[in-house]
Amino acid sequence: MPRVVFTQNIQRHVACPETDVPGSTVREVLDAVFAENPSARGYVLDDQGALRRHMTVFVDGTMVRDRTRLAEPVGPAGTIHVFQALSGG
Repeated sequence: MPRVVFTQNIQRHVACPETDVPGSTVREVLDAVFAENPSARGYVLDDQGALRRHMTVFVDGTMVRDRTRLAEPVGPAGTIHVFQALSGG
């Protein structure tokens, strides 16, 4: 099963432990995570289910381009990293 890892800066706002969940696309995997952790869903996705502007997702080191459908494939041994974009100076 794919592994989902949320960065520490996200976990300061909402508890998101590393987890292994079933799924073959980013959407399926994240939906499985959010089914067990609904508060994380609202932090990562907007009300239309798209990735929020301040969030970035990588699958096996490659940034997800489809921020709306999240249709990129994830292999059974794949890793999804969810990052919160940081800014400032």
